[in-house]
Amino acid sequence: MKIAILDDYFNTVRTLPCFSKLAGHDVTIWNDHVQDDAVLAERLKDTEALVLIRERTKIQAPLLDRLPRLRLISQRSVYPHIDIPACTRLGIIVSSDQHAGTPSYAAAELTWALTLAAARQLPQQVAALKTGRWQIGVGTTLRGKTLGIFGYGRIGTAVAGYGRAFGMNVLVWSSPDSLERARADGYGTAAGKETFFTKSDVISLHLRLYSATRGVVSADDLGRMKPSAILVNTSRAGLIVPGALEAALRAGRPGMAAVDVFEEEPVTDPTHPLLTMDNVICTPHIGYVSRDEYELQFTDIFNQIIAYDAGAPMNVVNSDVLGSAVSPKP
Repeated sequence: MKIAILDDYFNTVRTLPCFSKLAGHDVTIWNDHVQDDAVLAERLKDTEALVLIRERTKIQAPLLDRLPRLRLISQRSVYPHIDIPACTRLGIIVSSDQHAGTPSYAAAELTWALTLAAARQLPQQVAALKTGRWQIGVGTTLRGKTLGIFGYGRIGTAVAGYGRAFGMNVLVWSSPDSLERARADGYGTAAGKETFFTKSDVISLHLRLYSATRGVVSADDLGRMKPSAILVNTSRAGLIVPGALEAALRAGRPGMAAVDVFEEEPVTDPTHPLLTMDNVICTPHIGYVSRDEYELQFTDIFNQIIAYDAGAPMNVVNSDVLGSAVSPKP
């Protein structure tokens, strides 16, 4: 089977132990990022199975209509970048393991790294020292402060544990079921959203992005935060109303932010508003970018390809296509 893998920036995939799962297949790996449909259509014209690394490339109907041999898209996690109705119309199976029961420790660890870096102004202090300046400010100790966890799922649960280990008071705001689980785990829960934003010294966002959560964090929410508070977002930029975070940071509530996600990615313009602010720490969506996480991610992705090739596709998100798209291995 002809398999194409997009957006493997550092040519990492072929070095993973799980890559051996694709032995015997014709695999092409692209290390650059391209969003131009004409270029992608030429590159993928013979592709039967397409591997996507998260949401790096949008796969929409105009491109799909130009890929007559494509029969499977295999990836992990959510899929807002894929035109599912178009895939179904064209008989293309989309397999995506939602890893609901697997904590994403890589993303949780980056969240905590950003929290510590923001509290102690680490990037700013390092940059200043390299220019000959010694100590440019006073940081904040996390012990005894309130860590607000907005969304108590796989990653939020892990980050709450880190907060507890650092002696923070953990306060959760989430869906009713998640609040019940948080209380069962011994964490405090907020009486309401306003209280959550008012009381927290650090707020970390851990929600999936879909229609109900897009813009769930408003300008009013941010305006309730303390001038000393930190907003951390390693989830999705769309959870915050566009422009609201930049405006809130200029107004001084919250006092600092640490973000790993942006509305449009990749960000290559150094004049992006968040990149120009001294009270913001930015990383280029690296929450899941670790060798260990890649091994977990691509093991699932390649298992989905093997299952399809055997005539038994798994983790199918557009089940209506089954029966018309599967070509069982003889």
